[in-house]
Parts: sequence; C-alpha cells; structure tokens
Amino acid sequence: MNSDFSAGTSAAWAALGADPALLERVSYGGSSGGLPARLPVMELARATVAVCSLAAAELAAVRSGRPVPAVRVDDGAVATAFLSDRLVRVDGRAWTAFAPLSRFWRAADGWVRTHANYPHHRERLLLALGLPDGAGADAVAGAIAERRAEEVEDAVYAAGGLAVAVREVARWAAHEQGALVPTRPLLTLERLDGTREAVPPRAWSTATGTPLLPCAGLRVLDLTRVLAGPVATRTLALLGADVLRIDAPHLPESQEAHNDTGMGKRSTTLDLERGADHRVFEDLLADADVVVTGYRPGALDRFGLSAEALAERRPGLVVAQLSAWGRYGPWRGRRGFDSLVQAATGISLLEGSDGEPGALPAQALDHGTGYLLAAAVLRALSERYGPDGGGTRLARLALTQTAHWLVHGLASTPERGGGPDPERWTTTTDSPMGRLLHALPPVSYEGGPADWARPPGLWGTDAARWATA
Repeated sequence: MNSDFSAGTSAAWAALGADPALLERVSYGGSSGGLPARLPVMELARATVAVCSLAAAELAAVRSGRPVPAVRVDDGAVATAFLSDRLVRVDGRAWTAFAPLSRFWRAADGWVRTHANYPHHRERLLLALGLPDGAGADAVAGAIAERRAEEVEDAVYAAGGLAVAVREVARWAAHEQGALVPTRPLLTLERLDGTREAVPPRAWSTATGTPLLPCAGLRVLDLTRVLAGPVATRTLALLGADVLRIDAPHLPESQEAHNDTGMGKRSTTLDLERGADHRVFEDLLADADVVVTGYRPGALDRFGLSAEALAERRPGLVVAQLSAWGRYGPWRGRRGFDSLVQAATGISLLEGSDGEPGALPAQALDHGTGYLLAAAVLRALSERYGPDGGGTRLARLALTQTAHWLVHGLASTPERGGGPDPERWTTTTDSPMGRLLHALPPVSYEGGPADWARPPGLWGTDAARWATA
C-alpha cells in the first residue's frame, strides 16, 4: 500500500474497528486530478471508496472461507463516481441538480445558502421570507438582502425550510453545534445487545455463472433520500443485496435523482401512517437483514424505527443511521443537505474567492459519507457472521463529521496525471426511462462485480415485497 495515499484509508479503516493488517490488501492507481479543490477532496474520495472496497472484500472472505481478495482503487474511477449525479444522462438529457432557489444569497451581513429542490421546501422558504407562492429569484434576493444571515437561517428553519448562514471555519468552531463536532468520532459502529452467537449467513446463489457476491441473499430496507444514503444502498445492491427503497407517497423523489442512485434497486412507496401499509412494512422487516435510514434523528421513531425498537423486533439486524448534523447538540433535529453543511462548516468560504462562497467540485460530503456508510454496514455484516458476532449492530454517520474530517483530518497528496476519463469510467444501458448513461461503480476488488445487475426503474412503482425467495 502506497503510504502517500494510504493515510486517509488507514484512519477510516481504524474508525470502522477493522483489522489493520488487511490494509496491505489495498493498492492505488489511476489519474488523481479529477476533483481539484483547495481542500483534500480527492483524498476523501479515495479513502472512503478504499475502505468500502476493502470491507466488501473482507465480507466476501468471511462468507466464502477464502482469503481476503486484493483491492485496487483507481482514482479515475473514484473521481468519476463522485461526479455521478452530474454525469448521468437519459437519451442524452442531463439532470439539473439544483433548483433556481437553491443557491447562495447575499444577506445584510454576509451570505446565506438555501436548499429548495423539493416543492415543500420551496414553499416553506417563501413562507419564512413573507413572499407569495410563485415568487422568483429576484424577490427572494431582495428579501434576504434586508436581513442578517443568521436571522434568515432561524426564520427558514422555524418554517420547516432549509437555509444556513455561510460561516468561516473559526466561526463554526465557536458555534454551539460546531463546537461539539470535534468531540465525536468520524463514525460509530457498535453492538446494541449482548447476544454473541454468530448468525448463519443466508445461502449463496449456486446458479451456473452467477458470482458469489458478498451481499448475495441479503435483504436491505432503504429508507433514505438524496444523496448519501442512496449512494450507500446503491453500493450494497452492486454487491448482491436485494435492496428495496421505501418512500412516503407524499414525499416523491425526482426520477432524475433515482436514475443516478437507484442502480440495482427496486423502489416502492408506503404510508407508514396507514395501518395496512405499516403491516406490509412489518412483514418486510421480519425478513430484513439491514435497515438504512437517512431522515433527521427521531423523525421515524413514531413508526417504531428507532434503533432500539428495530433491534427488539428483529434481533441480529444491522441498523445504519445517517443524518446531516449528528444526533447531538441544538441542531440534532434539523434537516440538512451536503450544500448546507459545506456552507455552515466553513467549506464554502474556503473554496470561494474574492469574498464570495464557492463549493467543492462534487457533492463530496454526500458521496464520501455514502461509501463510509456502506463500509460500516459491510463491516457490521462481517462481524455478525464471525464466531463472536451475534447481536444487533448499529452504525451512525453524519455529514458534518465527514466535513470535519475533510477540513481538519486529511492532508493533500501529489496528483498523478490528469483528470478522469469519462469514456472509460461511464457506460450506457437500456432502462425504462430510455438509454441511460451512468458512472461505473468505483468499489472494486479481485473477483468483484464490474457493474450493477440491473438499471434503475421508475421511482416508486415496484411491488412492496422482496425480490428473492
């Protein structure tokens, strides 16, 4: 393992509580100039994909009884995958990831970053600013320009919308929420109960020509939304899991987003407020191996989806929880997205110029946290199937912890060659939406899959049942 490029991988692998000797299985290559930034974004991307690949290789070894296969991390593949939401096309048509009211705005004393991609968030933003439904960018700019940035932040969040004041690194560190971040680890992975009996793995497929993927036969309930959670579950689908995404019918996902992160999955809708739909969910849970949630902390507890309630009903389950701001501090119940975390934590000003905020070259907090989340699930499964591995496992991650690691925990490494080659690291496939161009998966190990088994379908149209018998 090249020491110049392994420091981030070693730190993330240690956070996962894994055997450091396995790091010798990892090697690096490819062109590393694909994510240019002032901050070490390529190092974040490389490390998160490396530990995810190594965790997949480890699980393959645990389930097969064979040695851990070698892992090769290609920087070109990694950079292309971190840009997957920008590269995806359907019949040549690109996806506009941000709506007109999702941007930076000049306030009376600085800058504000808003997120209004979903209709309900747009409505709440306009409500908080005292603007009529249908107001455009000029009206929003005028309303924000008259107010202090933190005043806008508080008003929009009080209305259920999404906005943050753009802060410097030092100002975030002095904030009541930001001051808590350095006291927390990059991620946590723990056992919830004392059961120690190993869980027998589901039988692997023995069909002729079918590779024995590390997650083959495993069932994953995916209760996440753009972008980090779906990246994680997309990776589990790549590795053979039967992934069923579940959304509430009143919170539709954009088909464009699903074209990127729905690879290998099926997608359905259930209203957990309705008794019939909740019973369907409980039937699915009874046969699930993994539950991944990406809503703000506590939002799903009333449906019996807290980690403790899930463990009680389904002992041996792997539970993975993702949030924007963490499960601590005054912002623990707030919604958030990658762009907002960049703005609040100082990243936007570090990447800006001439006093104006900027952005990372990719939604790197989302993608990086997504691969860490998948790695945590894979490590939990390896532990669960080990001789001392029974019991429910709980993984918790937050975008703000990944942001802190990017700003304070990683160092830049020399570039190798130019940027990624999109023609090499993208491919096309037929899908229900048309001819789909998408990035190839960066997670790779010797004998592992090169692409997903199926393209995404139409969001929310699959049956609420497991695909595997």
